[in-house]
Amino acid sequence: MYCHEGSANLKVLVTGGAGFIGSALIRHLVNDLRVETVNVDKLTYAGNLESLTSVIGSPEYHFCHADICDVPAMEQIFGEHRPDAVAHLAAESHVDRSIDGPEAFLETNLLGTGTLLKVTTSYWRELDATAQKRFRFLHISTDEVYGDLDTSDSAFTEETPYAPSSPYAATKAGSDHLVRAWGRTYGLPILITNCSNNYGPYQFPEKLIPHIILSALAGQPLPIYGNGEQVRDWLYVEDHVKALWAVLRLGHIGETYNIGGNNEHQNIDVVRTICRLLERSRKALGPLPHDRPFEELITFVTDRPGHDRRYAIDASKIGRELGWKSAESFASGLEKTVQWYVDNREWWQRVLDGRYRLERIGTIGDRI
Repeated sequence: MYCHEGSANLKVLVTGGAGFIGSALIRHLVNDLRVETVNVDKLTYAGNLESLTSVIGSPEYHFCHADICDVPAMEQIFGEHRPDAVAHLAAESHVDRSIDGPEAFLETNLLGTGTLLKVTTSYWRELDATAQKRFRFLHISTDEVYGDLDTSDSAFTEETPYAPSSPYAATKAGSDHLVRAWGRTYGLPILITNCSNNYGPYQFPEKLIPHIILSALAGQPLPIYGNGEQVRDWLYVEDHVKALWAVLRLGHIGETYNIGGNNEHQNIDVVRTICRLLERSRKALGPLPHDRPFEELITFVTDRPGHDRRYAIDASKIGRELGWKSAESFASGLEKTVQWYVDNREWWQRVLDGRYRLERIGTIGDRI
């Protein structure tokens, strides 16, 4: 375990804070809200501290290089930083990787969540009555735990039965159940959120939207599973983290809140829209390794095993009870996202060539 100390007291402990959603949450907490935050991250391949350059050096930000499965390390972090809340985002999250190698998903998503719950409960029990009442454990999960929908089915609600299709979704479903069990059995003040597909700046290039953008710029094939008619509800990541803050502040203990963007689109349409956005600004992109129209790069590939057909989130509960709604339309959010990747080549080039990992060894003792 390695801790980068700051001078301010910790209030929110974020696990997986170097990941896509976690880093967005930390940037919002520190830069926008000036909330003291500790980032606990194992720094697997998807953890990128370069997504947090805007908060490094802030007195409100602390970094701890630790694995949530490591009980002594987590006990030390809780003991030193004394958090008022936990936002648990640490997870293996890529479906394809879960199919090829489910072991890491079992370890992090199930064992890691269970370990974190155990350490958190011990810490929470030792707090005084006022601090116990204020404390919250927010578990951030996915709509994939609900399985999939037919075209005519109603959107997922908080009451939809679980029916996960992939090892990733199954381990996230299991972690949701663990959190609820800890709330009921031990009285831990828990909250759960289930979100739809996130997109936006700083997303790891293995996910659909950044993968398509970067492949198009490189003149590489744009792979689409099956016929590309799978439907997803898209949620801009900055909208998501504002929802998480609303749940932490205002959510009712023991409740689940679905968070969605109300933006259902077929994968093929998302890819074609990205191609059109890039085509529109082609002259401003500078020299490219190809001159083909971007849409000509679309390639249909064998579908993923057990591929869910449609996800759709009914986010009316969080709107009704907590006053949150997504601010970004898919059109505006996708345009911002494409432009961010065009403008931030250094960030993603360092991801693609591995420098984001290799160059952090000397500063945090990371082992690759």
